[in-house]
Amino acid sequence: MSYSEFLSEYGPRFVDGTLTTGAQFFLAAVLAIALALLAGLMKLAQNPLIRGASTVYIEIFRGTSLLVQLYWIFFVLPFFGVTLDKFVAGFVAVGMNLGAYGAELVRGAIQSVPKGQWEAAYSLSMSPAKRMRRIILPQAFVNMLPPWGNLLIELLKGTALVSLISVADLMFEAKQINGSTFLSAQAFGTALIIYYIFARFLVTPFMRWLERVMARKLGRN
Repeated sequence: MSYSEFLSEYGPRFVDGTLTTGAQFFLAAVLAIALALLAGLMKLAQNPLIRGASTVYIEIFRGTSLLVQLYWIFFVLPFFGVTLDKFVAGFVAVGMNLGAYGAELVRGAIQSVPKGQWEAAYSLSMSPAKRMRRIILPQAFVNMLPPWGNLLIELLKGTALVSLISVADLMFEAKQINGSTFLSAQAFGTALIIYYIFARFLVTPFMRWLERVMARKLGRN
């Protein structure tokens, strides 16, 4: 079977798998960003209980395997009365895992804002929340965008693990096609190309565009 014939026969399944992977990526990214922002801010809190809760979350999800976390969320949580659909369990596990890494990026970016900016905001008698929202976070956001680009690519690659709980994503379809045809080079080669296109021509350009937009808003050329 030629590669063109292979694509003609199995292309629709790769398209379906790619759409599922895209949905997993988007939902996991939204969850990861929300958790990273929340946990990163909590890590800077004065209250030791709030700071401790953030530390526990970050250390557990950074210090254990994403695969083990995925299995825990899908297979173990039902024993405690929490049952998640496999699609939901997939993006929740990936999002929570990458959110823990993102939390450290948020914390580091906030602390990298020059001390003079903090003092200037304080001298204007801004409330802590307004100071953070209007002065600190916009500058921190620009600083954290480049590493967040790398983190989102890692998140995209992490979504491949959801195939292990039978989410019909791109990797799941590639494994199913390989299992029925034994055309490993074509099946996994096609998946590799699609993942690369997703990362190189969608995620990376979007993050670079966002960096330029935010830099212009802050007057950084």
